[in-house]
Amino acid sequence: MSFPWEVGSATGVGSYPGDDPDEALRIVLGELPELPHLPELPNRGPGADLTGRTAGMLVDLPVHLQPSGWRFTDRPGRDLRRARDHMARDLDVLEELAGRHDGPFKIQACGPWTLAATIELRNGDRALRDPGAVRDLTASLAEGVAGHVAEVRRRLPSARILLQLDEPALPAVLAGRVPTASGFSRLAPVEAATAEHGLRQVIETACGGDAAFPVVHCCARDVPYGLLRGAGAKAISVDLALVPDRHDDAVGETIDAGVGLWLGVAPGTDAALPALKDTAAPVRELWRRLGFPPTRLAEQVVITPACGLAGASPRYVREVLKRCRDTARMLHEAAE
Repeated sequence: MSFPWEVGSATGVGSYPGDDPDEALRIVLGELPELPHLPELPNRGPGADLTGRTAGMLVDLPVHLQPSGWRFTDRPGRDLRRARDHMARDLDVLEELAGRHDGPFKIQACGPWTLAATIELRNGDRALRDPGAVRDLTASLAEGVAGHVAEVRRRLPSARILLQLDEPALPAVLAGRVPTASGFSRLAPVEAATAEHGLRQVIETACGGDAAFPVVHCCARDVPYGLLRGAGAKAISVDLALVPDRHDDAVGETIDAGVGLWLGVAPGTDAALPALKDTAAPVRELWRRLGFPPTRLAEQVVITPACGLAGASPRYVREVLKRCRDTARMLHEAAE
C-alpha cells in the first residue's frame, strides 16, 4: 500500500467558522502541517456554502439563489459571481501562504449526488428527479472540478493534491429518502450501479493521470463502502460514531482492499473533549474487532473531526485539530 500522507496523519474535513480565508488557512497550516487542506468558510454567506461553492465550478450550467436554495438559470448572475469571487480569493490566499508546500494538500468539492439532491431545476424540482439533468450536471461537474484541480496544482506546483468529494446525501439518494420540492413525498431511489457510474465519472475526469488522489467523505449513516470503492475512491472519510458494528464486514473489505480510512473521532461543534486515550479508544476498538495488524492502522487511517467545524468557536477549532493530531500520533507510536 502507498498513500500520499505520512504515517500518523490528521486533517480537517473542510469548513471553519469566520470569514477570513487568510486566518483560516494559517490555522490549518499551523495545526495540520502533515496534511493541510483548503478551508471553506460558509459563514461568508451565499456562494461560500457547500452547494454554492461547487456550483461555481460547473461548466455551462449557471445557477442563482432562490429562497428555496440554488437553482439552474439561463445566464450567470450576481450569485454565481459571488461564489466565484470567494473561490478566487481563497486560491490567491492559498498561493500566497502555501505556494511552496511540498507535501500532500487536500481540496474539497461537493459530489454529484449530493449536488443533484440540492440544486433545483428551473421549475423548482430537484435535479435528482430528472435523469437527463443528472447526466448533464455530472458531466459539467466532472469538467469543472478537473479545472479546479488543475488550477490548484498550478498554485501549488510541488504539492501532492488530494481531492475530497463530499457526499453526505448519497445514502439518502440510494434509499429514496430525498424529499420532493413540496416536501410531501420522496424522490425515487437511485440504483447503486447508476450512482457508482456518476461518481466514477467525476473521479476519473478530475483525478485521472495522477492529477489528484480521490477521497470521498460521507458523514451519514449507511455509508456505501463497496459503491465508493467501485467508483474509484482511494480513501473513504466517515464519522466513526456513525459506524455500527454491523458494518464491520464492509469496513474490513475496504481496509483489505488497500483503501484509506479517514475516521472522524471528535465532535464538530464545541464540546468538552475526553482524555486523549478515550478519543483514541474507538479507533483501537474498531481495529481490534477487524483483526488487522496494528502497524497498518497508522499507515491506513487518518484522524479527523467528525464533520466540518463551521459551527464551532475559534477556540474549539484549535483545540479539536490539536486533539486529532495528538490522537493520530498516539496511535502511530502505539503501533511501533
